[in-house]
Amino acid sequence: QGLKPLAPSDYPHLIFGTSKPAPGLPPVDPFLGKNKVPDLQKVFQRSDGLPVHLKLGYPDKLLYRTTMALTIGGTIYCLVALFIASQPKKQ
Repeated sequence: QGLKPLAPSDYPHLIFGTSKPAPGLPPVDPFLGKNKVPDLQKVFQRSDGLPVHLKLGYPDKLLYRTTMALTIGGTIYCLVALFIASQPKKQ
């Protein structure tokens, strides 16, 4: 009887450890399309003076400005709420 080992001595076979495609599936998924990483690397590594979070043009600018507006608006809202909450209540 005594102590039993915590880990089993026989490990199961790896599920994701093979380079073979699963049976019944095509070797390449048709929905993956073209690899866009090299093109994006060229865009992001271009030295044009723009920060990384603004390199993709108008959509990035729109998201950045929206985030800044929400941040500033939220800060102002919190400061006003704190000011109102700190005022003594009149009876």
